[in-house]
Amino acid sequence: MCLFVVLLVPFEPNPGRFSSLAAPLDDTQEPMTDTHLTDIPFSHFDIPPQVLAGLEEAGFTHCTPIQAATLPLSLAGHDIAGQAQTGTGKTAAFCVALFSYLLRHGEPHNRRPNQPRAVVLAPTRELAIQIHNDATRLGKHTGLSLGLVYGGTGYDQQRSMLAEGIDILIGTPGRIIDYFKQHVFDLKAVQVMVLDEADRMFDLGFIKDIRFLLRRMPKPEHRLGMLFSATLSYRVSELAYEHMNNPQLIEVAREKMTADRVDQQVYFPGSDEKIPLLIGLIRRLEPPRSMVFVNTKRVADQVWGYLEGNGIKAAVLSGDVPQKKRQSILGEFEAGQFSVLIATDVAARGLHIPAVTHVFNFDLPQDAEDYVHRIGRTARAGASGTAISFACEEYAFSLADIETYINQKIPVSSIGSELLAKPEPAVRAPRPPRLGHGRGGGKGGGSKEGGGGRDSRRRRPPTAR
Repeated sequence: MCLFVVLLVPFEPNPGRFSSLAAPLDDTQEPMTDTHLTDIPFSHFDIPPQVLAGLEEAGFTHCTPIQAATLPLSLAGHDIAGQAQTGTGKTAAFCVALFSYLLRHGEPHNRRPNQPRAVVLAPTRELAIQIHNDATRLGKHTGLSLGLVYGGTGYDQQRSMLAEGIDILIGTPGRIIDYFKQHVFDLKAVQVMVLDEADRMFDLGFIKDIRFLLRRMPKPEHRLGMLFSATLSYRVSELAYEHMNNPQLIEVAREKMTADRVDQQVYFPGSDEKIPLLIGLIRRLEPPRSMVFVNTKRVADQVWGYLEGNGIKAAVLSGDVPQKKRQSILGEFEAGQFSVLIATDVAARGLHIPAVTHVFNFDLPQDAEDYVHRIGRTARAGASGTAISFACEEYAFSLADIETYINQKIPVSSIGSELLAKPEPAVRAPRPPRLGHGRGGGKGGGSKEGGGGRDSRRRRPPTAR
């Protein structure tokens, strides 16, 4: 029988009771503000010195609320199901517990090299890569080997890495199951299981794959299980009930569903005003790093064409972009090579992009929960940010559901003539990229990655929506 013990941990920032700054894992990210942290240092817990050394080098001195709430239980060997908003330190919370558990328990008797001791499952390739990067830094002094497995690239290299053997396997369900069914590795020696963004696993249809893998691990009472999710819905709780050992539910409660430091605004433009308004706002606000969310790839290409045609450097991130190109785009965005990333909801969760100052909902999402995840790309690690939404006649019906979900009214801003730019014609949208390098010059030469000179020629602009 599975028993849920619910611990509600309120998080109301109070500068008077919080400690000094702690730097995030990403060197390019702005430091966390003091209101993002509790007054509990990591040294307060019984954490192995090798793990503490990794935390110290990463600049982590004090816990975020989710870390302070889960570590006493997970370090003591209790299964946990943790709920917290994105950007609150969930990755460090489970990495510290995972490393500590493996260091203290030793590897199973007669374990083979191709039997990982821990598995961390993530719903998206971007999240898996981010977890691997963070875990590599935090586990630098543990001596534990990490492997990263995800689809879209590196098939043979990943297969060889698994066959040779690793301690900790991080990856997405599909590619992991592919290698598992080929008997490249097995899960009989798993001592720690981590499921991150469990609600997203359901959204993306991965839950059958997750159950397939969990059933092939040792029984829940013989391993440590940790599940993290932005929402602990009934279906997520049921998953924990089935595959975990008396998990204790940790919920970091907040008064609002959205980030406290996000300045939210909504405009009501006509469909033909959305492009002029977006260009006008970007020119007026001059955001150093912003994301524009749209609902379809077609609109993403359209917005890109107008921004590029009006001197605003941008790139598109959508589901049809191959993994290597996707990582290249994200790297260029973080390096400041362009200031605007246009994305479909493939980028709404699981991406840890530092210092995003503005989020534009060019199209309001049709799912209220997606609104929360979109605007969660800004105001991360205690910073502040701005979220601006366009409620046009096509998607305005979503606004009521969003406001009900976040339990607040979004302030309405008026559209003055000074905000509506007179856009130059759009340029042709980039062709879908492919792996590898194209021939010739220009943006991607003759390959599909850029489309060459034809992508840079002007054409009659499509109707702005």
